[in-house]
Amino acid sequence: MSAREKKITSSSGNVFLDLGFDEAESQVMALRADLMAQLARQIKSRRLTQVEAAELLGVSQSRVSDLARGKFEKFSLDMLVQFAARLGKPARIQLAK
Repeated sequence: MSAREKKITSSSGNVFLDLGFDEAESQVMALRADLMAQLARQIKSRRLTQVEAAELLGVSQSRVSDLARGKFEKFSLDMLVQFAARLGKPARIQLAK
């Protein structure tokens, strides 16, 4: 293949799997990324400042900044589930059929 030719590969639907992470790890990473995005939307829709959100979530403002910037590697799935509960939006995981 020349430098000008590009190979296009269809996505599996999970960017982390496509990047080469194993199936189990890629699922956890995708769950974390999705939950973070939903939490950030909740904070934004409630028009909370980062300081107000930090107080509600029980973390520092810098942690809320990390959440808003999508730094998912800094948050465990457990912590994100706790954040959802503190926002009054309990998270659920459902097994695929």
